[in-house]
Amino acid sequence: MAHWTRRIPFQVDVAGVIQIMGKSLYARGDAPIRELIQNAHDAVMRRRQRDLDYKGRIDIRLDDIAGTLTVSDDGIGLSAEEAERYLGTLGIGVTGLLKGHHPAASEVDHGEAGEGLIGQFGIGLFSAFLLADRIVVDSRRADCTYGVRWSAGEGTDIELSELEREETGTTVTLQLKSQYRNWASQAGLVEESVREYADFLPVPIFVNDGPARVNVINVAWFDPTPDREAIELELQGYFHETPLDVIPIRGEQEVGAVGALYVTPQRVPGFAGDPVVTTTIRRMVISRQTRDLLPSWAHFLRGVLEVPHCEPTASREDLVRNFAFESVRAHLEERLYEHFEQLARRDPAAMQSILAWHRYTWAGAALHDRRLRNLLRFCYRFQTSQGPLTFDELLPKCEADPLFETDAQIVVWYNMDRRQERWMSSLFAGSEFPCVHTIRSFEESLLGAMLADEADTGKRVALRTASPGSHGFAELILGVRDMAEAPQEWQDFLGHSDAKVMVASFRNDQPVMAFLNEKHDLQATFEDLRKTGVVPSGFQRLIDNHFDSSDSGRHEIILNREHRLVGRALTQKTSMPLASVLRLLVINALNNAGAAVNREAQKEMMEDLDWIAEALWGRS
Repeated sequence: MAHWTRRIPFQVDVAGVIQIMGKSLYARGDAPIRELIQNAHDAVMRRRQRDLDYKGRIDIRLDDIAGTLTVSDDGIGLSAEEAERYLGTLGIGVTGLLKGHHPAASEVDHGEAGEGLIGQFGIGLFSAFLLADRIVVDSRRADCTYGVRWSAGEGTDIELSELEREETGTTVTLQLKSQYRNWASQAGLVEESVREYADFLPVPIFVNDGPARVNVINVAWFDPTPDREAIELELQGYFHETPLDVIPIRGEQEVGAVGALYVTPQRVPGFAGDPVVTTTIRRMVISRQTRDLLPSWAHFLRGVLEVPHCEPTASREDLVRNFAFESVRAHLEERLYEHFEQLARRDPAAMQSILAWHRYTWAGAALHDRRLRNLLRFCYRFQTSQGPLTFDELLPKCEADPLFETDAQIVVWYNMDRRQERWMSSLFAGSEFPCVHTIRSFEESLLGAMLADEADTGKRVALRTASPGSHGFAELILGVRDMAEAPQEWQDFLGHSDAKVMVASFRNDQPVMAFLNEKHDLQATFEDLRKTGVVPSGFQRLIDNHFDSSDSGRHEIILNREHRLVGRALTQKTSMPLASVLRLLVINALNNAGAAVNREAQKEMMEDLDWIAEALWGRS
């Protein structure tokens, strides 16, 4: 049986490729403007390498009548041979060849370095077909006696012709599609695109022959020896907000990251997204929303970073996640750790301001980052009964007395109910131990994590709620003696208080003490919502799972048997008037502590008042 072999040319549907580029490669409609500016920049930089006295410029001109957009540069220009080879082949560009990013790079030797050039993929010019029906490129190299015109539509045919052109450089003219004719009449759109992508390019860009360049070019954070105050002022002007702190970035040779980060004064809404930063490569903006480069805990940072060793994606709208990217990320994380560690010791007040403004983010992130916890332990201030204290200030005050405590060397008491903050502080006023009020988000978990770190050093530690049910609280803090559960008769009589009732001896001027459990109230609220049927079933399952996996507990009531009224009431039956008085005292104590009293208890309160009134009238 005969076998056959045939060679056929690779067929490319140019119109189809352009459509794919528009829908899949580029996310923004003005991407072709960026690509043409990039090509013009590279032409100027190549000419600068040859002529040290040459400056260069880029001009963008709009013609509303003709429906054209033109990008011109006075850079190195193209010869006819270069125009034929590089402009007509998708995937091959002069810059990419000079930088060695194409298999044919070894065939080209212009005596030029690729350093400082931006282009790489050889697809920039073709992206212009996203906006234009036709592209005309007029160019002339300085060492050529004539110019060349390259002209193409969306088909496969390209027309090359000799051109009389005196000036060196290149002009690219886009005959805009009807749906994009607004680009030819709205200079503001073009200027916005220039600022979005090319604000920092070291080549001045002018629109419609305006007297002033559109792009900024020089910014303090890219200076070799930056002045911190100058950086702060420029960040303030550029981002329109006053930095709380500025962090200049100067990478080592192998990392190369340069720029500045700052702490934003804007409140960061939780952990809804990843930290982002503006990134540039050779001053061309790649993205103003680059993710993964900053540590996950740095939601409060903004800034601009030049990352010359990183590689852009083909769309030039993001960075490739490769070894270079990871090297920059690791360098930035270490730099940020060091900066805030030094700031906390050098200028504690400044660090306190940052922590106070972005407390939620710091506290939440530190739960899973031990180095952050090590930083926060000497600068994050917990609210306590003895005033604001850092963890390092707290520990010496929590050393346990070995005569009373055999299980732990350090005991930290805490209250997580905002309603009891003042009440708990008054209880601890007579104690040498502080009570930590972990009433803000993440503080209970953060305090626990810091104590766990301390336990890793070999110390025996304990974190205990400021509640009569906690070991040692009644004796050491309250001075309570002989505490026991109240008789069942009284448990039943006070049942609608939703509290565990205890009887003990303590100072005789206080008949009742109430201690709240916030999980109890939260569970009661969700239970009421469940009965109304307004909670979605999926959310209800999450609620049930939460309370099934944790002890919701109950409020706690301590009746003082040393108090005359309480002591006498406890010797009588619950049907007597004194029992009703005592129940009113219990409800009052719960109300003062901030508990939500249920309807049954409120009804009983009215009945108790009626019963007491009748008893008093009967006596009279």
